[in-house]
Amino acid sequence: MLLRTDILTEADGEAVAVENADGAGACLFVCEHASRRMPERAGNLGLDDDALVSHIAWDPGALAVAKRLSAKLDGPLVHQRFSRLVYDCNRPPEAPGAMPEKSEIYEIPGNCGLSPAERYARTAALYIPFHDRISDLLAARMARGQETVLVTVHSFTPVYMGRKREVEIGILHDSDSRLADGMLDAAKAGSYNVGRNEPYGPEDGVTHSLRLHALPHGLLNVMIEVRNDLIRDEVGQGVMADYLAELIVKAIAHR
Repeated sequence: MLLRTDILTEADGEAVAVENADGAGACLFVCEHASRRMPERAGNLGLDDDALVSHIAWDPGALAVAKRLSAKLDGPLVHQRFSRLVYDCNRPPEAPGAMPEKSEIYEIPGNCGLSPAERYARTAALYIPFHDRISDLLAARMARGQETVLVTVHSFTPVYMGRKREVEIGILHDSDSRLADGMLDAAKAGSYNVGRNEPYGPEDGVTHSLRLHALPHGLLNVMIEVRNDLIRDEVGQGVMADYLAELIVKAIAHR
């Protein structure tokens, strides 16, 4: 049977990265779709270069915004080091989207017909270490009596399946809407088009990390989606991080 060492080589390095692990701020930031990098043994999954740099492989700009939020609010940041095409860490192992055979208009040959052993190997190599690190950070913070708010950071395309998206920022939540409600209230005075559970919602299976780590502990939590044309460069990323940090701080203070 394939084991976790059959997916990642020593040259690939760790599956997950953690920055500012001892941050004293309230927020723990997570970026599940931070990278479009492919493990050496995964090759290109049968995709061309255009597909491998597109949104199906990662969330462009999301990691840059998450890093700025981590620095501004002094919170730990956990992010995935490999493409979600190999394993989408915001999906449980049983979900078809965890190792998608198709994403948007692209068929993904390297994900078609995976055996149970191959699926297990990817889960063991990528999904489990990622969520173990989040769990470990949460446990350490709770042991110290440190308040923790879980914030996941994503980006989305301006056009999806030929349809233009007018929303610029999505504030997403599952059954616990406390932080999202506060952020949406704070956003009313801003100039962005901000929507609740847009362009996706919990019915699309996108709140897995919130369900896994925040809801069982009663932690304030939110998933942020930013339209990626707004964060394509450093200026846009900085402006967006400043804006989101303000929303988060206001929402925590007035919860």
